[in-house]
Amino acid sequence: MDSYEIEVDNLSIMLIFFFRISNMDHEFLKEYLTMFSYEDVKQHPEVLLAITSLREPEFKELIPYFQKAWDEYVQQSYIDRLDRKRKFGGGNLESKIASIEDKLLFILYYVKIYPLQEIIAYEFEITQSTSNRLIHILTTVLKNALNNGGHLPERDPHNLEADLKINLEDKYGIDGTERRVVRPKDNKIQKEFYSGKKKAHTLKNVIIGRLTDKTIRYLSQTYEGKRHDKKIIDDEAPVIPKGISLYKDTGFQGYEPEGVITFQPQKKPKGKELTPEQKEENRLISKVRVFIEHIISGVKRCRIVKDIFRNTVYLYDDLVMEVACGLHNFRVHCRHSYSR
Repeated sequence: MDSYEIEVDNLSIMLIFFFRISNMDHEFLKEYLTMFSYEDVKQHPEVLLAITSLREPEFKELIPYFQKAWDEYVQQSYIDRLDRKRKFGGGNLESKIASIEDKLLFILYYVKIYPLQEIIAYEFEITQSTSNRLIHILTTVLKNALNNGGHLPERDPHNLEADLKINLEDKYGIDGTERRVVRPKDNKIQKEFYSGKKKAHTLKNVIIGRLTDKTIRYLSQTYEGKRHDKKIIDDEAPVIPKGISLYKDTGFQGYEPEGVITFQPQKKPKGKELTPEQKEENRLISKVRVFIEHIISGVKRCRIVKDIFRNTVYLYDDLVMEVACGLHNFRVHCRHSYSR
């Protein structure tokens, strides 16, 4: 993480702070809280980074992909619709989020900070219902933009082999990641989402990452927290080419793909101690495997996959995880390119 990056838990805290200052001029407060336009925010690089996870050059690099994805959405959802009653553009447009830069800022801000919809609606001067609609539209557009740039992880287990064959000599890591959700009301359903490891109701994904460049190569589907990591990977059975070096933890005990060289720390035998040689081997394995933890930490810069997940729209939980992984890959790509 960059030393100057500001980590903001939730910008709604700022709202509470300002509203409690009773003698503050209302017009100043309104001007401050509705400053969320790209033209304003880009004047403050540390704020742009804090609320989007991207620096200005990275933001600009994403815009053409986002514009293409937005144009495709408009064409498919509005212009080419067979049941249109009036010419496209005849409705009430949200002038506050008219530019493509502001649309991208809006959805990146939501994914990175994960504020309440009422809060983001106030900050962008739109209604809560409009913010809800835009969130779901623009999340899909952002996913397609990241796909246009080639930054999304593979989701099809049968297509993973072709990707990994490009860099057979690299080291890879596999790990599960969980994120909390609101406790389901139905008792039978809530038992499926209860994770004994986290002592909370969670969602779970398995990630395969390339440890040399810290990119995510494969993301499993999203499952209830009760399901074991190895059960997920056994069910999906991603095809991994022979000769790959794969680092895993004890959660994948027994997962040994044919021809794959696996590395896993040894468990301490019951009532016994590991030998000095075994401890040293574990230390060397962990020294390499820790990079998969760094990858997961990079994904969870987006608080929408770190905080308690509140949204209830079907499959949105899977969509935001894919977007968070794509944004991580995009940042890695940009910062690796700029450092050359």
